Amino acid sequence: MNKMSIRKDDLVVVLSGKDKGKQGKVLEVMPKSGKVVVEKINVVSRHTKPRKQGEQGGILKKEAPIYACKVQRVCPKCNKPTRPAHKLLEGGKKVRVCKKCGAEI
Repeated sequence: MNKMSIRKDDLVVVLSGKDKGKQGKVLEVMPKSGKVVVEKINVVSRHTKPRKQGEQGGILKKEAPIYACKVQRVCPKCNKPTRPAHKLLEGGKKVRVCKKCGAEI
């Protein structure tokens, strides 16, 4: 299992690819494959056949996974993409902090 700095519901920006520069919320994290699914990013068309009687087929648009190394977390305070640093609080709790402004994420 790979260590990932991105979690579900994080706001991320895409660093490379066809959606470069776009921002979106992480819907799903897949640590085994090192991929994430981001809302409205890497949208692909899926052609589906009707399987049951009365079911309708057609072209569905859905988000496909992209590699986690191609996205970077956006700090909610300074609104800049940053890799999160880790800091220990006095209670022994570990929190993520922005490397640029020092705010807790």
